[in-house]
Amino acid sequence: MTRPTRIGAIDALETLPDWSALTSGRDAIARTYVFGDFNAAFAFMTRVALKADKIDHHPEWSNVYNRVEVVLTTHDADGVTALDVEMARFMDAAAKGLGAKE
Repeated sequence: MTRPTRIGAIDALETLPDWSALTSGRDAIARTYVFGDFNAAFAFMTRVALKADKIDHHPEWSNVYNRVEVVLTTHDADGVTALDVEMARFMDAAAKGLGAKE
């Protein structure tokens, strides 16, 4: 599988208004989702995990009760690629479908 080339966080964020660039010096994008409860947060993570395996692109994330914090970057490209944008859009749609709070 050919991996996409790096586009960078700044360019990616032009189409992802709810995401932000990391300030740690890494080329990555981040977002926190807040759900009504743990079950909704876990359902979100399950949907994303299935998508991640399908496209062979896995997020960095953590979960505490109803919050899921996500960082996306393509490690073998050393930065943000079209895979990260695809995953971010998928996550936004999945979160909305599960009632994530804005």
